[in-house]
Amino acid sequence: MSRQAASGGDVFGSNFLLTTKAESNIKSEEELLKGGFMKRLFILGLMVMLIFVASSVGAQKTLRLSIATGGTGGVYYPMGGGMANIISKYIPYTEATAEVTTASVDNCLLVGQGKADLALIMADTGWDAYQAKARFKDKIPLRTLAVLYPNNMHIVTVEGKGIEKVADLKGKRVSTGAPGSGTEVMALRVVEAYGLDPTKDMTRDKLSVSESAGALKDRKIDAFFWVGGLPTAAIMDLGATPGIKIKLIGHADAVPKMRETYGPIYVKGIIPAKTYPGQAVDVPIAVVWNLLVCHENMKENVAYDIVKTIFDHKPELITVHSEARQITLEPQAAGGSPIPFHPGAIRYFTEKGLKIK
Repeated sequence: MSRQAASGGDVFGSNFLLTTKAESNIKSEEELLKGGFMKRLFILGLMVMLIFVASSVGAQKTLRLSIATGGTGGVYYPMGGGMANIISKYIPYTEATAEVTTASVDNCLLVGQGKADLALIMADTGWDAYQAKARFKDKIPLRTLAVLYPNNMHIVTVEGKGIEKVADLKGKRVSTGAPGSGTEVMALRVVEAYGLDPTKDMTRDKLSVSESAGALKDRKIDAFFWVGGLPTAAIMDLGATPGIKIKLIGHADAVPKMRETYGPIYVKGIIPAKTYPGQAVDVPIAVVWNLLVCHENMKENVAYDIVKTIFDHKPELITVHSEARQITLEPQAAGGSPIPFHPGAIRYFTEKGLKIK
């Protein structure tokens, strides 16, 4: 009995151990399967996330835009830089950069050559480029995206130079702006409106606004022309220099002659008193609008997104330069640009209730 019992007990014990082991093996396999499934699920999720991130990054970089601006001492460069920032920030598929240039003439050429996608230019220079006049041999198919802010002609000198009016520039050494700039184009037109020959009646230097301000401070030139926003940093710095008192020369009476010769793209304006250090009175001047332009081949949706972004996020541009306050809807339909608007811009302004000519 005891042996059978023992034997039966051994059999029972062995069966129990086998059953327990089998159950343990099944549980281990289930845990392995479950662990493998979770691992595969984790890897799959990680892959999906990486694909999403990669596609998002790719979407942000599918279109790169170059914005042709101007010299670092003017308004075009910071304004263009501000535009590049908000375009890159708010248009998911676009990355924009601002490029230093010699401004309007070269900017038109860069757009025509496909080396720049957007450009800040003066309306008079753009009109020449569009028609293949003056310095442009071929028509450049520009399109207006937006009328920006008025460009103010400055004729800057300092006390002690004997210059009180434009006629006093005769026989003086004068910078008429960097070669290929809108300043040079407009400066020569102002000079000619007063009956002066810029090549015979004065010694011309062709300097950027920063170079001109430095040359005037160092007494290397007697005066310089500059067309830009208010205030212009280089002129502010010159006016703040100890021992120097700047003087701005009025010239608004040149506007009728300029309009007669070149069309209704010039208007009279003023540089308000106290715009620059030591400026006690308003100075009457000639004004032309600044434009943001592109090539006619720019896709309509891209042009629309750019214009919408600039107007929707104008407060951010104002923090870059105060002239952005003047970017408003009114000049768009009021003849601020002689160059046709891009269809994408027309779509945006139409949505805002404007009738673009």
